[in-house]
Amino acid sequence: LRDFSTLYNTGTQGVKVFRCLAHMQKHSGEQIHYPQCCLSWLSSGVCLTQHESNFNTRAINRNTDGSTDYGIFQINSKWWCSDGGVSRGNGCGIRCSELQTDDVEKAIRCAKRVVDDPNGIGAWVAWKAHCQNRDLSSYLRGCNL
Repeated sequence: LRDFSTLYNTGTQGVKVFRCLAHMQKHSGEQIHYPQCCLSWLSSGVCLTQHESNFNTRAINRNTDGSTDYGIFQINSKWWCSDGGVSRGNGCGIRCSELQTDDVEKAIRCAKRVVDDPNGIGAWVAWKAHCQNRDLSSYLRGCNL
């Protein structure tokens, strides 16, 4: 995950992760090769983050129930992080502000925790609307994986 943090560029609206965020390099410069199962997960993650935050790690969106979605994965404060508001669960055991940093490692760990929940990746409305049961290969096209 540490290599992940090298794949962003600075923008005025926060840090935007490159579309090919999955194309990570080891520190030695050697390319990482992913098995097919991982490519499927990566393409789902890229689709999800594009439609949730447009790759903006500093994205914030308020919900009608008083909760807030934070960061590149738009992780909800009601169940997964603490923002001092309507937090109930803090399932990831972190402050919501930690999901909005340039280093996306904590956001990835929290997203994995959400996926491990019974609702799985279906917890994200954007994934159900834009990614579920679709060919997601285009999300990694040109990434040389």
